[in-house]
Amino acid sequence: MITLNKSDDPADLNGITHLVIGVSWDPTSGSSGGFAGIARRKRGVDLDLIAILMQDGDPVRFAGLDSVDPFGDGSVLHSGDEQTGAKEGDDETVTVDFARVPAGITAIVFIAAAFKKGSSFDKANNVSFKVYDATGGSVDQVADIWPSLLGKDNACVVARAFRDGPGWKLEVVNRMGKIKQGNRQAVMRFAVS
Repeated sequence: MITLNKSDDPADLNGITHLVIGVSWDPTSGSSGGFAGIARRKRGVDLDLIAILMQDGDPVRFAGLDSVDPFGDGSVLHSGDEQTGAKEGDDETVTVDFARVPAGITAIVFIAAAFKKGSSFDKANNVSFKVYDATGGSVDQVADIWPSLLGKDNACVVARAFRDGPGWKLEVVNRMGKIKQGNRQAVMRFAVS
């Protein structure tokens, strides 16, 4: 396993038929102590993993929030909305079956966002994005991407998978920014900026 950085060249995904991107985080009590801290940790924080499917630079579908199977054929599947960060392992995942992704999709942008009002990255501990090779039915972690938690940003473009001839490549973007919470258009604009 390696830790990928945005300074790394795009990784060639030849031989990988199924890719999984996962995000995990832990709830925090923040600076609250006592019962307030316990309640805040129990309530958790809701981050969202969203895959924006692009056609020649334009967002045309997304997986995440309330869309778990945007093409209805299992080519891109979201695991569903985890709202606390208390789940073991990855809190949310997106699985891509490259052979079934429609030919018109030229790239997939993976974003983690504090989408819902009141949620934020600074209310989460240990945010981590994992990359898995799920070819052949086994799921092997191949990389870990760690975003910066400095600042008051509420979204991170984690990575971008893109077509390269007959195959696909994956590049780490790891770009933090702000989106208008609760606004899907803002997330899609952030994916293409």
